[in-house]
Amino acid sequence: METSLMTGAYTAFNSKISDDEKQIFERATQGLHGVNYQPIAVATQVVAGTNYKFFCNTKVTALKAITQPAMITIFQPLKGEEHISSIELCK
Repeated sequence: METSLMTGAYTAFNSKISDDEKQIFERATQGLHGVNYQPIAVATQVVAGTNYKFFCNTKVTALKAITQPAMITIFQPLKGEEHISSIELCK
């Protein structure tokens, strides 16, 4: 079965996060404190660089904290460092 993407569309989410994608996630989120983010799936979008949407489980670093899903979008430009574009809590 052949699948094609519209130009600029995100890929389907994949639960097999590559080592490169894990490193991009770690570098972009290394300065975040107070919440632990565990990526469980990723989708990508090629633009003038690459957008990564990481579906994550989150947990506030406090006693009896609840876990909540979140979507973290990270942009990796063609030149320069990746950075977080948005963090959205999922309901």
